[in-house]
Amino acid sequence: MAATETGQSGHAALMDNVYKGQRHIYDLTRKYYLFGRDTLIDGLNAQTGMRALEIACGTGRNLAKVGKAWPGVRLYGLDISAEMLKNARKALGSDAKLGQGDACAFDADAVFGEEGLRETGFDRIVLSYSLSMIPDWEGALTHAASKLAPHGELHVVDFGDLEGMPAPLAGMLHRWLAKFHVQTRTTLPDITAQIAAANGMTLTSMRGKLGYFQLHVLKA
Repeated sequence: MAATETGQSGHAALMDNVYKGQRHIYDLTRKYYLFGRDTLIDGLNAQTGMRALEIACGTGRNLAKVGKAWPGVRLYGLDISAEMLKNARKALGSDAKLGQGDACAFDADAVFGEEGLRETGFDRIVLSYSLSMIPDWEGALTHAASKLAPHGELHVVDFGDLEGMPAPLAGMLHRWLAKFHVQTRTTLPDITAQIAAANGMTLTSMRGKLGYFQLHVLKA
């Protein structure tokens, strides 16, 4: 087995271990501190017939909300954790195509069993509080950008720099997040700018209150 495959397998096992029990209470608890997700969904401006992919879709919570906010959009969800996909399948049923794969290296045709996705790409791609849990997060972001259709958009929301919070509180949050293998990506604004420039994309960014979250939109 190649080193990259070993890494993918190890990360999948880690995520399954983290979420095997948590998946039952994930949505109930995360709504209190994963801010900015609904702002992202409201800004998708997705039209009927468009393909919308969430990478690291977890329980399917976001995809369900995308389907309600933007009727007629074709939903796709990818996650490395088989445990989380159990919840997503229950939540979404036949409303979305779901598949297991690594954010850094997935092949859309193979994962979703639909020929042509590799060539056509996705009109909207979402990464919601996932880059902070992906070891090669820069690779995942670059790979996501490469899967966009012409004039497609990549929407990213995650923890921010927390610089507006009192230092002791920010420190407590960092330590608590680390228990769940979450690490804030303070260089995300720079990396999104680099990817946008390298691919001729436009970039708009938003900083949440106190720097709690950051939201970036890359448009092809």
